[in-house]
Amino acid sequence: MGTRTFPLGASEDSLDAHLERNHTENVNMVSVKFHEPNGVLDQGHQTSSPVRRDVKRSLSGVKFLENDDMDLEDGNLEKDRNKMECSNKFIKIQNQALLSGLAYCLSSCSMILVNKFVLSGYDFNAGISLMLYQNFISIVIVSILSSMGLISREPLTWRLIKVWLPVNVIFVGMLLTSMFSLKYINVAMVTVLKNVTNVITAVGEMYLFKKHHNSRVWTALFLMIVSAVSGGITDLSFHAIGYAWQIINCFLTASYSLTLRRVMDTAKQVTKSGNLNEFSMVLLNNTLSMPLGILLIFVFNEVDYLYTTPLLRRPDFWLVTTLSGFLGMAISFTSMWFLHQTGATTYSLVGSLNKIPLSIAGIVLFKVPSSLENSASIFFGLLAGVFFARAKMWEKSRS
Repeated sequence: MGTRTFPLGASEDSLDAHLERNHTENVNMVSVKFHEPNGVLDQGHQTSSPVRRDVKRSLSGVKFLENDDMDLEDGNLEKDRNKMECSNKFIKIQNQALLSGLAYCLSSCSMILVNKFVLSGYDFNAGISLMLYQNFISIVIVSILSSMGLISREPLTWRLIKVWLPVNVIFVGMLLTSMFSLKYINVAMVTVLKNVTNVITAVGEMYLFKKHHNSRVWTALFLMIVSAVSGGITDLSFHAIGYAWQIINCFLTASYSLTLRRVMDTAKQVTKSGNLNEFSMVLLNNTLSMPLGILLIFVFNEVDYLYTTPLLRRPDFWLVTTLSGFLGMAISFTSMWFLHQTGATTYSLVGSLNKIPLSIAGIVLFKVPSSLENSASIFFGLLAGVFFARAKMWEKSRS
């Protein structure tokens, strides 16, 4: 910026006088400029002294230089300000992605661990009732947020219910078999066995949608099968009933994924907005699961157990089960948040990597007896899951 030089040792009065004089002369120059039609000075404002004319010219040059310097500095300040804004925006985006990723991983791991604690720690033998309670909490949360205008959802119509009902039956079966298997199998083995779902889904895509996968994907799927078989053979806490429920769960989960792709297009056509977001699906699935779940409670005779169990009279049990319901809803929110902040590729890879700390936490917290062979099989299966995610990314980039 242009600087004004003052005599050394000048007092405040002399500085003020100097500034006032410069201001007066600048005003006179402006007056002359505005009274200079066609390049001829107004006689009433002409200067009589050549010295004063030279002084004004020199001051005018200083003023113009000063303005140029000010413009340059203003431009630099504007550039610095833009750089700071971009930097702050980048940091904010990075923080949002990191925060959403941590929230998704935490809610996903906590949900499985809390369910395991309720079913095995408390020895709660009413998995259908637990599912219904969790779904009820999700319905309440979505309804409250929708009434407050914080989220948007599609209204439930009979046309939409008819289209969605087959998917919902598979959805309920998927949740129940997951509950039943988690009661008998440790968390790490459940995580590894769930990889079989990817194998079934890939085969289903090949036959139903004529989708062909590359050799990397099939290699990863083969490694998943090997790890699941070797993990089951070396599992010291092997439970045949639990493994049977988990195999059924893999088929139902794959069926849900494959069926959902076909039903989604039809469901969008019967909605008012022509779209069906995550919150609408959460409300639709959980609402439709209520009557079917109540029917299954009577079929599996959980009513008598609920009347006799002392767990329902324990406040800590209700606190933990309510927490599991909130965590179930949190997974839906955080997964959408994380997917929005990053993308499908990062979301898929983080989901695969998230199984590693989940498996370790399940073994440590529930003191699962294990052997070196079983631990190696579990670790091998987790790496196969990561390799599968990477192979899918490579396949998607190639296509």
